[in-house]
Amino acid sequence: MQSADVVECVAVTPSFQVSTGGSSVPRRRFQKGTLIIRGKRQVRCGIYREDVLQSDGTFKRVQRRIVLGAVSSLSERAAWKQFQPYLNRVNDAVKAAPKTGITLEQFVQEWRVSVAVNLKGSTTRAAESHLRAHIIPQLGSLPLTEINTKTVQSFVAYLATGGRSKKTVENVLLTLSSILRVAKSWDYACGSFKLADITMPREGIRQEQRCFTDEEMRRIIAAAPEPFGTILAVTSVLGLRIGETLALRIGDVDFAKHIIGIRQSVDAATRIPKAVKSRASSADVPMPSQLAARLRAVVKKHDGKSELLFVNRRGRPFSANKLREKQLHPLLVKLGIARGGFHSMRHGAASALLADGATPAVVQRQLRHSDARITLGLYGHVVGDQQRNAVENCSTRIAEYAIQ
Repeated sequence: MQSADVVECVAVTPSFQVSTGGSSVPRRRFQKGTLIIRGKRQVRCGIYREDVLQSDGTFKRVQRRIVLGAVSSLSERAAWKQFQPYLNRVNDAVKAAPKTGITLEQFVQEWRVSVAVNLKGSTTRAAESHLRAHIIPQLGSLPLTEINTKTVQSFVAYLATGGRSKKTVENVLLTLSSILRVAKSWDYACGSFKLADITMPREGIRQEQRCFTDEEMRRIIAAAPEPFGTILAVTSVLGLRIGETLALRIGDVDFAKHIIGIRQSVDAATRIPKAVKSRASSADVPMPSQLAARLRAVVKKHDGKSELLFVNRRGRPFSANKLREKQLHPLLVKLGIARGGFHSMRHGAASALLADGATPAVVQRQLRHSDARITLGLYGHVVGDQQRNAVENCSTRIAEYAIQ
């Protein structure tokens, strides 16, 4: 039986000694520890002290008590042997002077070199946008220790006055929080804040997501040239992200089992196929017969020089931005259909499934969301047949009572 208790905490100033090289280094506090016997049940406890680094760069001396075991089953010699690892941990640790004085902007440079390079391209681009537009101009000159709850609350007030949505503010704070978390893990003395302690701006009027209807998609696909028509069909019928559609390989299409495997996604900026958005996004989705016929025609015309199903004349993946700008939007204007992007097709697919009576769990699997709450949060506005019929029946009954 072992447990650790904090007996008392005392704020202390770290003592330093000057080495022969002239630099200040922390003085070791060698702990010999003490064994005591406590309680009616007579248990042996070990007591020692430890200096703990605080967020403001100071140390707090903490007295810890470790319950080692009952006197009846643990001799004093065995208790010392069991207690020794705790003393070794404290005595062997060379406490470096806290890294203070660095500003947020200076640390961001380190973060870019060591952390940002390992993140997904889209994640890095979003973080850099937040840093460039908001975080660095407002907080970059502050020392890490001054970025606390009060400072962040003022920062949120600044963001809110610019008319930015609550979601935008949350995304900016998540970027800031993740960077500060890295700073702490690198033993920098820095302030901290919790999102739960921040008063966020109120939600504005929620804008409905643009969703292409089945009729609109039928007209768009019929008027689109190939292979753009098939790209639109795959995206709208299966509810794929456009990057996932453009990254489909010939081997991902299984005509025998009537499924399509979603395994990668084309990065919007670099046009390089990379991993899908999340683990849940990598999945197989059913391939209806009409879509299979279109895909067979694409495979039949494929020159075999690339493993990708859809490539441009140079054999490279299509650019989603150029397809939207050069083909989709002009086609919508020609057909007199309200503007929308490729993600509106994904929203349309989900809305159609829910309206047809599919359960949120089924829609979640088709869209490959990691959490059903994401599905409900995005498409909770869709009125399904069951809900519509229930309201219609209620209205009919009330009308009958009114007539009587």
